[in-house]
Amino acid sequence: MRIAIIAPPWLPVPPPAYGGTENVLDTLARGLDAAGHDVLLCTTGDSTSPVERSSVFARAVGVGAGSSVDEIRHVISAYEALRGVDVVHDHTLVGPLYSAAFPGLPVVTTNHGPFNVALIDLYRAVAQRVPVIAISHHQASTAPSVPIEAVIHHGVHTADFPVGIGGGGYAVFLGRMHPSKAPHVAAEIARRAGFPLLIAAKMREPDERAYFETMVRPLLGTDVSYVGELGRQEKVELLSEAECLLNPIAWAEPFGMVMIEALACGTPVLSSHYGAAPEIVEDGVVGFVRSDRAGLVEALGRVHEIDRSSCRKRVEALFSSERMVEAHVAVYERAVEKTAGVPLEMVMEGAA
Repeated sequence: MRIAIIAPPWLPVPPPAYGGTENVLDTLARGLDAAGHDVLLCTTGDSTSPVERSSVFARAVGVGAGSSVDEIRHVISAYEALRGVDVVHDHTLVGPLYSAAFPGLPVVTTNHGPFNVALIDLYRAVAQRVPVIAISHHQASTAPSVPIEAVIHHGVHTADFPVGIGGGGYAVFLGRMHPSKAPHVAAEIARRAGFPLLIAAKMREPDERAYFETMVRPLLGTDVSYVGELGRQEKVELLSEAECLLNPIAWAEPFGMVMIEALACGTPVLSSHYGAAPEIVEDGVVGFVRSDRAGLVEALGRVHEIDRSSCRKRVEALFSSERMVEAHVAVYERAVEKTAGVPLEMVMEGAA
């Protein structure tokens, strides 16, 4: 199939550092290409994903820097570039609504965020025409009024994440400076457990800087260090050498890419019992999932019990790019058949 992926315009694909959705889209695009599909990635001009690309913005607009007008312009340009595609996977908010202007074009969409009050009406409306993909069973369960076409967990190219020996003697927090990610809680847990902690986090926005100054900086010391926002290779090296990933999230995160990235490196994950964490972390096998700080302190003292090879095997079995691509292609095929009203084989024969 010829498959168009429409990325949001806020960050390049892949992102140079922090950017969960954009990393997922790069993995998906490369995986579809490797599986023999023809991929068009509608993104920004500074993207480097090694597939065919189109763009209207020379550079990414920036998270929090753009407006709905920027996204609308990006979407219009993307749909103008879609001649000859068999199916569109739209990851924007505006795009699935705009796609109504193309009634013969199969379109699917993924919600990468929570089904909250601000978004539930949008997805309920588009789901009548555009199949909606959820990224975890927990996320899907929060939207009973939205018909979910499929739950597809994110995946990683395992070759991008070499298994480390975990000899660094530290736990790591990886994410962004925000109360919902709770690096200050990670610092408190590590200190109570007597375990050195390295905090690698995005800190660019004013609210992120304010949170760091008030909640995180006072906790820094010889045993808790902030090492900045890391690039992709630096991130992998940090995860590979870490004894564990400490991920005490304080919200129902729909997925959590950092957890499968850590597991791919053979690094156990300790997480709060929120959102998709229990779907990713098999408790006692590849890490520990706990409901409070005391539980995470206790678990940090037991991290040596986890077999690092089990962490990697879980990713290979459940969170590989190959598995993610296969699941998406099944959704694409159903969308093509539904739009055409005939089986996919007949659609392809007609196109030939």
